[in-house]
Amino acid sequence: MNTDDPSQFNRRDFLNSSASGLAMAMAGGAVLELTPSALGQAEEAPKNDSTPPVNVGMIGCGVWGRELLKTLATIPSAPVVAVSDTYPAYLRRGLRGAPKAKGYPSHAELLEDENVQAVVIATPTHQHREIVQAALDAGKHVYCEAPMAHTIDDARAIANAAEKTPRLNFQVGLQTRSDPQRHFLIDFVRTGAMGRNALAKGQWHKKTSWRRVSPNAARQKELNWRLERDVSLGLIGEIGVHQIDALGWFMNERPVAVNGFGSIIQWDDGRNVPDTIQTVFDHPSGARTMYDCTLANSFDGSYDLIHGSYAALMMRGARAWMFKEADSPLLGWEVYAKKNSFFGETGIALVANATKLTNHDDDPNKDPEGTKPSRFHALEGFAKNCHKHQVAVEDFEALFGDDDPEALAEHLAETNKNKLPYATHQDGFESVVIAAKANEAILTGKRIEWSESEYSL
Repeated sequence: MNTDDPSQFNRRDFLNSSASGLAMAMAGGAVLELTPSALGQAEEAPKNDSTPPVNVGMIGCGVWGRELLKTLATIPSAPVVAVSDTYPAYLRRGLRGAPKAKGYPSHAELLEDENVQAVVIATPTHQHREIVQAALDAGKHVYCEAPMAHTIDDARAIANAAEKTPRLNFQVGLQTRSDPQRHFLIDFVRTGAMGRNALAKGQWHKKTSWRRVSPNAARQKELNWRLERDVSLGLIGEIGVHQIDALGWFMNERPVAVNGFGSIIQWDDGRNVPDTIQTVFDHPSGARTMYDCTLANSFDGSYDLIHGSYAALMMRGARAWMFKEADSPLLGWEVYAKKNSFFGETGIALVANATKLTNHDDDPNKDPEGTKPSRFHALEGFAKNCHKHQVAVEDFEALFGDDDPEALAEHLAETNKNKLPYATHQDGFESVVIAAKANEAILTGKRIEWSESEYSL
């Protein structure tokens, strides 16, 4: 499963939230405004994408798979030419989302289609290992949804398979790592403007059962795999993995211990996966990350927050706010930044494109026009990176042949530096290690510790 700002807050939702409302009431917020020009994008998207298309096959047409199909339909460089699902009803729905595609009742049949150059895998997590390995064996580029696997062993097997197949482009669906808005923010954080990281917090609150229904009992059990701990990493893996990964990426360190707690509060319907969890991760620096998730209540939705010794940074959807401490040094941009009054306070708006100040009448609480969801950037980047990767392989083999895999790997390592941002097999593996350790702590109520060497393949 993957999520793109799962709570989908509008302005009213944000104003009513406790954490953000209280923070804004207590301090002037510096709004990091992310305009298309600031993100290196054209003010208006080009009508024609010059990147040669990469034919995509969608494996898994469930709820999230169909969301990905909707997104792919807006990306000229990623035409969907085939879809597959073992459930006939889902296959029919998938074909409605990709009317020009061929439909296959199994991933094996789709992988035999020579017209398919790359696959997007959106099946239940515990099926990823078999399908990824089959796709790589079939010579297809792979986008594997996150979490990459439901066990560390499966994640390691997937990562090793990707590493041993350098001729193919492999990407994990940790979409935040592809989002240009987050890349703008991470560059800002890495300048040291926030001071020393003290703690981080992420949360996801939404009242929903997480259960899906079907008139067929066997099918209903199959649909609700996320509620079975034998095949699911639960809330921390299926939802929290994205936020925990992003926070660690921003803080530039990975946890080495976790305390976890889990309960079934609202949905006591036979599931053995908690519907409410809390975790506290310890980092080598001494900083901690707290994460909580509940299916019992929707209040305060979803956001990520990092507290530094000079400032705190809240990220919510396509917006971010910086709250400076009284003793924080001047950053220089304050002199030029426009000021907005909101929440009863005056905030300093940081426009990423500092040479072009926006109109003072702009509403600081609205998302920048043209903002696209993270999944768009992840899938568009995947398609374009597949093309770059394939060209690099073909150029190398045309000059030097195909009998020196080590030299090819070195050449591709240089090519990868010029790719659009994406989550690698290593990123995917590390995120599963963290989620699996946290899930163990949640289910056992015990503190789990591990060494940084466990992040190695």
